[in-house]
This record gives sequence, C-alpha cells and structure tokens, in this order.
Amino acid sequence: MNCNFLKPENLAQKLPNLVELYLHSNNIVVVPEAIGSLVKLQCLDLSDNALEIVCPEIGRLRALRHLRLANNQLQFLPPEVGDLKELQTLDISTNRLLTLPERLHLCLSLQYLTVDRNRLWCVPRHLCQLPSLNELSMAGNRLAFLPLDLGRSRELQYVYVDNNIHLKGLPSYLYNKVIGCSGCGAPIQVSEVKLLSFSSGQLTVFLPAEVKAIGTEKDHVLPLQELAMRSLHHTYHSFLKDLDFLSPISLPRSLLELLHCPLGHCHRCSEPMFTIVYPKLFPLRETPMAGLHQGRTTVSFVAYCCSTQCLQTFDLLS
Repeated sequence: MNCNFLKPENLAQKLPNLVELYLHSNNIVVVPEAIGSLVKLQCLDLSDNALEIVCPEIGRLRALRHLRLANNQLQFLPPEVGDLKELQTLDISTNRLLTLPERLHLCLSLQYLTVDRNRLWCVPRHLCQLPSLNELSMAGNRLAFLPLDLGRSRELQYVYVDNNIHLKGLPSYLYNKVIGCSGCGAPIQVSEVKLLSFSSGQLTVFLPAEVKAIGTEKDHVLPLQELAMRSLHHTYHSFLKDLDFLSPISLPRSLLELLHCPLGHCHRCSEPMFTIVYPKLFPLRETPMAGLHQGRTTVSFVAYCCSTQCLQTFDLLS
C-alpha cells in the first residue's frame, strides 16, 4: 500500500475485533478521527511515514498497549495520549517534538518510552510520577537539565541521554541505574541559556526552569514561601490528589499544581522541595562509574537537598 492519507472510516465495521495494525512505511500524512473507533486495538505501528498530526481521537484506543510513531514529522502529540491507561510502549523517536504530551504521566502502565532524536529542551517533572516506567531513552535532543526526581522510582532502571551536548548534571538518584550519557557536557556560555546554574570548580550545571533559588551551606534559613509550601504539603498531603480541595481563591492554581507535584524530593531525606534546592556535585570522573565512559562525557551527578544539614551529610557513595 502506498498512500498519503489513511482512510479507515469503515475499518471498525469490517474488522471490529482488530487487535494489531501495522501501517509503517506508507507515506501517510494524516491519521483521521475514525482511528478512534478501533476500540480493541492493542498494537498500532505508524512509524516511517510523513505524519504531521496525530488526532485527539487516539485517546479513545483504551486497549492500546504499543504505539510506534517513530520517523515522522510530528511537532507535538495531543494531550489525549494521557488517556491510554494500558499503554506499555511508546516510541516517538526521530520526530520534531519540542515537548512531551502534557498528560503523559497519566499513562500509568507505560514501561518503555523512547524519544530519541527530537528537539526536546526539557523533560516535565511529572514524568517522574510514572509508576511502571522501566526504560527511558532521550538521546540526541537539546536537554540542558533533567527533573530533580528522575530515577527516584525503583522501577526505572535504564536511562539514556547520550548526545545531549549541553547536559552536564544527572540527578544522584540515577547513580545505581544503567545510564547512557556519552557525548554530554560540551562547553557552553552561561549567558546563552536563561536558566539558574551553579558551579563547583570548573563545572557548571543548569537547573530546571521552575527552580527559583539555590541554597548554599551558609543559607541556614529557608525562604518564607518555601516554608509555607512545605507546611501546606505536610498538612494537606492526603488530599492533594484533588487539586480543587484548596480553593483557587486562597491559592493560585500554579501553586496548587506545585503542591501536587513538587520540584523534587530531597536526595538525602525525601523532604519535598518547591522553590529552593541545595545542590551538591559529584563529578563522574571521581566515581567508580568513570571507567564505563572513558572520557566520552563530562557530566556530574547532582544531589539536590532540602537544607544545609542534608547538604552537609549527603554522601553519594555511602
């Protein structure tokens, strides 16, 4: 078949029990709304086409387990991807994606996520909430930082971020994982990136855009907003699944969402952090992992702590 427009309008009527659909390498440009009628579909392969758009109706494929969209021309995916509760494998490598779907963290069965060779400059921190994710590959993007909690999940065992040339810091949660980070850590002028950064010797590491302040061993008093957010989190932790529990009148929506998904959790004591972090660098060349990379990368592990006490007592090798 060689077509530029997929026409499955009556496919669901003719094949109501269709479980697997392979349409790779067909020069398909658009997947129409009717795809959502294939409600028993478990495997959909649309890789190696010319797709520019995936319709929101993709979210109606509630039985879908494997979705392959690699080697297309996608610039975004619809948020309805988050409705795919049974999805286990998602391959969206070699596209033009600038961001990941905003509700991807709702794919609670997702185990393998491949986003290699796109144009991603950040990874949403909500991704760290995926309970089943075992392998995450984001090689060949434009990442300058990673979420503070990446690797905190015990399920996540394999993380590949090779050839993100501006990436210099790996959360210390990744220390005991299988990591690919060759080709990372190229020199960059701090003025080129509008992000907070901190340095230790000749090393400079960028922080996620949501981080408002960087603490040091001399900063013994937390900012008032951080204290307030931690207090609210401890008080209402059991209710935070419902963001409407606290009225937006009393707290802005952005802060409600931050309460629901903090910037990260202290790598020493697991205290949630909302506006400020206390980072500590451990250059990879000074760890037992150095021999695995043999000079092909210049990254550091970064411990993100919640206070000066945790900063002083954290030891990566202990």
